[in-house]
Amino acid sequence: MSTRLPQLINGEFQQSQTDTWIPVTNPATQEVLCEVPAATAEEMESAIQSAREAFLEWRETPVSERARVMLRYQHLLKEHHDEIAEVLAKETGKVFADAKGDVWRGIEVVEHAANIGSLMMGETVENVARGIDGHAWTQPLGVCAGITPFNFPAMIPLWMFPMAIACGNSFVLKPSEQDPMTPNILAELFLRAGAPKNLLQVVHGGKEQVDTLLTHPEIKAVSFVGSVPVGQHVYRTATDHLKRAQCFAGAKNHMVVMPDARKDQVISNLVGASCGAAGQRCMAISVAVFVGESKQWIDELKDELAKIRPGAWDDENAAYGPQISPKARDRVLTLIKQGKEEGASCLLDGSDCTVDGLPDGNWVGPTLFSDVTPDMALYKEEIFGPVLCCMTVDTLEEALELVNNSPYGNGTSIFTASGAAARKYQHEVEVGQVGINVPIPVPLPFFSFTGWKGSFYGDQHAYGKQAVRFYTETKTVTSRWFDDDIPDGAHGGPNMTINLK
Repeated sequence: MSTRLPQLINGEFQQSQTDTWIPVTNPATQEVLCEVPAATAEEMESAIQSAREAFLEWRETPVSERARVMLRYQHLLKEHHDEIAEVLAKETGKVFADAKGDVWRGIEVVEHAANIGSLMMGETVENVARGIDGHAWTQPLGVCAGITPFNFPAMIPLWMFPMAIACGNSFVLKPSEQDPMTPNILAELFLRAGAPKNLLQVVHGGKEQVDTLLTHPEIKAVSFVGSVPVGQHVYRTATDHLKRAQCFAGAKNHMVVMPDARKDQVISNLVGASCGAAGQRCMAISVAVFVGESKQWIDELKDELAKIRPGAWDDENAAYGPQISPKARDRVLTLIKQGKEEGASCLLDGSDCTVDGLPDGNWVGPTLFSDVTPDMALYKEEIFGPVLCCMTVDTLEEALELVNNSPYGNGTSIFTASGAAARKYQHEVEVGQVGINVPIPVPLPFFSFTGWKGSFYGDQHAYGKQAVRFYTETKTVTSRWFDDDIPDGAHGGPNMTINLK
C-alpha cells in the first residue's frame, strides 16, 4: 500500500479521516508515489478555526520577531535545498536543474519577507491641523488562503504564505493534488523555523476544498495561480463572498525578434524558453514573432530544437521532463494535431516521442510550427507543452499590434540591438512583464509579478510591495492632545524651574 500523505492542521501533521484518496504519480514512470486526501468538511473547519486562533496572537507579535522567523526559515530552506528539489523533481518530472531553480526562486521571496519591518512602515504627518497629527498604520487582515498549481510546487506556495504571515496574518494552503509532497516539506521546515504551530495549515483535495476556502467567512483574502477557467471561478466566487482575491491565470507569451538581434542569442533563448520545464510555465515563450529578415533564422531554430530531448529528472543530458499527467500530454498532442489540420506547417513534430527505459512517461518532444495565424487553436489556446509557434511580420508596429490583440498579458520579450526599438516596445506593449534581450522576465521579489489582461484578475499582484498591500489593511489615526492635560511640572508649572541660559 502506498504512503498516505498527512495534512498540517492545528499544528500537527495528521492523517485524514476521509474516504477519498487521490494517487500522486511519477509522470516519468506512472509509479504511485503516495496518496493525498480530500480533506473532510470537519478537517477544513478545524484548519480554518485553528488559523483564526493563531492570528489573534500572531498579530500582536512584534514585527522584528516575525522577521526573525523568516530568517530562520530561509536558512533551513537553503540547508535542505537539494533534498526538496529531489522530491519536487520526482513528483513533477522536472529535471534536477529546473527543480532546484523552483526552490531557489521561492527562497528569494522568503528573504524578501524577512525585510517586513521596512515594508510595513506607515506614514505620519505632523500638524495636519493646529495641534493635530495624522498617522497611517499597516495592519494584517486575518486568515488568508492560497491555492497553488502543479507546475511550481515550491516557488508559488513560497510566493504566498511567507509574505502573508510576515504581515501578521495566518494562512491556509491548499496545494495542487498532483504534487503535494513538496508543499508538505515546506510546511515541516516552517515549523522547525520556530513559527507558532497553528499559524500555517496545509489541507489537501480538489474543487470541494477550494470552494470551502472561497466561501468561508473567516477567510479574508485568497491567492490563486492556475488555469483561466479555474482562475475565473476562484475570482468570481471569492469576490462574491466579499473577499480580496488575486488570481494569476493563463498566458500566451510572445518573443519579438528584430533583424538586428544577435542570432545565436535568439535561438538559444528560444529553445530554453519554449521547452524548459516541458513548456509547463506560465511565463514560457510559446510564440516567436520574427520581424522582417529575421524569419530566415527559423530553419536554424529548428535544427537547435531537434538536438534537445526530454528525460528523467536525474538524466543530466535531458533538457526537460514529461508532462505532469497523461491527460496533460493528450491535450498537448490534440493541439499539435489540430494545428496541422488548420494549416500550420509542422517543422518539427514531437508527438511520437519516446524515452529509452521509460515507456510509460508522459513524453512530448520539442515541436515547432511556422505559418501560424491568430485564428488557429494552436495560437489562441495556452498549450502548456514544449511547442513553439512561429509567426512573421514586416514591422515592429505589426508585432506590437499582434501582441496587444492577445487576450493575455503575462510576459513578453523583444530581442534587438536598438535602444529605440526596445524603448518603443516596452512603452507600447500591453503586457505586465517585459524582457529586453531576456526571454522570461520574471521579476525578483522586491518587484511584483505583474500579469495584465486575461492573465490576472485582481488589483494587487504577488510578492514585492504589492503583496504587502494585498495582505494588509490601512488604518488612519488622527490625534490631538491638549496642553492642560500635561502633568504639573512637565511644562514649567509650579513644580518645575526652567533655566533659559
